[in-house]
Amino acid sequence: MARLQLGLFLFGLAVSLMLEANIGLDPWSSLHDALSEKSGLSFGRIAQGVGLLLILFSAFVLSVKPGIATVLNMLVIGPWVDLLREVTWFPTQFGYLCGSVQFVGGVLVMGLATATYIGARMGAGPRDGLAMGLAQKVKRSLRVTRNSIEATVLVIAFFLGGSIGLGTVIFAVLMGPTMQASLKLFGVSHDPSPNLSRAS
Repeated sequence: MARLQLGLFLFGLAVSLMLEANIGLDPWSSLHDALSEKSGLSFGRIAQGVGLLLILFSAFVLSVKPGIATVLNMLVIGPWVDLLREVTWFPTQFGYLCGSVQFVGGVLVMGLATATYIGARMGAGPRDGLAMGLAQKVKRSLRVTRNSIEATVLVIAFFLGGSIGLGTVIFAVLMGPTMQASLKLFGVSHDPSPNLSRAS
């Protein structure tokens, strides 16, 4: 549980760094933003709704078992993001050079966060579970699968009028390789299902 909470905190830190880089949103956030504008619902409500759909799809189609982390991913990360962005010393960028450096830093932290909380074997977040479950299903690398998902979401967000910028491109290109490298570095299996063997 301690490892899970650390990973979720790092995930919130990563999202905050990318948001405060001010060079565009990642594909999923851009999609959530567009759907929020279209529906009138809040960004958070849209993110939760999409997350729920992804959990159901991953469970019933890709056989990815949801766990405690799957739920906490939706409940904990948002408050961490809000808290960190309210801290006066948290870095905020307004130029493309510094913004790009901070955004890439956020992607690297997100890769570390992913390996940390998935390594707790309490389940994966909705989007990570989808990527890893699909990678196993289609027998392709996690890097290729994650990039394909991000690119698809990016195209949908674009046609819906989502907020897209340089950061969107950076995230779509780097997140897959970063996630795969982090999992390999820390010896974490691509299988995000909860580890129930300790209960037997």
